[in-house]
Amino acid sequence: QKQTNTWCDQIPRTEQNNTFFALENYNQRNMASRPSPPKIIIMGGPASGKGTQCEHIVAKHNVVHLSTGDMLRDVVSKDADEGLGATVKEYMESGKLVPDDIMIQIVVERIGQEDCRERGFLLDGFPRTEAQAKALADNGIEPDVFLFLDVPDEELTKRVTGRRMDPETGKIYHLQFSPPPPNVDVDQLVQRSDDTVDKLKSRLEVFHANVQAVQSCYSDVQVTIDGLGSPSQVAEAVMSRLAEQLESKTAAVHG
Repeated sequence: QKQTNTWCDQIPRTEQNNTFFALENYNQRNMASRPSPPKIIIMGGPASGKGTQCEHIVAKHNVVHLSTGDMLRDVVSKDADEGLGATVKEYMESGKLVPDDIMIQIVVERIGQEDCRERGFLLDGFPRTEAQAKALADNGIEPDVFLFLDVPDEELTKRVTGRRMDPETGKIYHLQFSPPPPNVDVDQLVQRSDDTVDKLKSRLEVFHANVQAVQSCYSDVQVTIDGLGSPSQVAEAVMSRLAEQLESKTAAVHG
């Protein structure tokens, strides 16, 4: 039976070797020149606008958005009866904070998955303490950019205490900044238990007790954004500064 030669078989053996090594060198150079996917951490006080800005960042950079709440719920949904899922479920149902060692395990395993390795990640809501930040570093997780949304407590209080939820649809409105449409009865809206002044005060105390220590862990890659503007104004600042930081990181790697 006549064997069909490939294009490579028609090249003399010495030239085949040269061609192979040339292609191999090209592939290595191409991989080296390809920018690594972005690794981003975002931090801010309650109601600082992280959720809105995360949507913009994901749309622009196609990174995987990782929120601690989603990761915990995902672990429970996969195995709520035994193992890690059962442990996490017990903490969540009792209203207790999930211990650092468990959170670190969950975050590190999630960041190690294929989508995060290929597209990069946007870590939202973690780390909250210096110990958590150092634990991430011990596991080889260092961000390219640490975004901090800076919003004064007075503004955060307005944003949180003015929020109301439609008990039928679950949609969130704000009495001042995003009021419900005319067909929604304002009197039927409810205030969530976490959106009271007392609850916010406790959350802010925890936030302020830890924020400077976390920032010190990422001082070389921190980008501080004034979060007082409109969502679109803040998004414009975030996109601009984020692009600058990522370009600077790429230049440093290949410079």
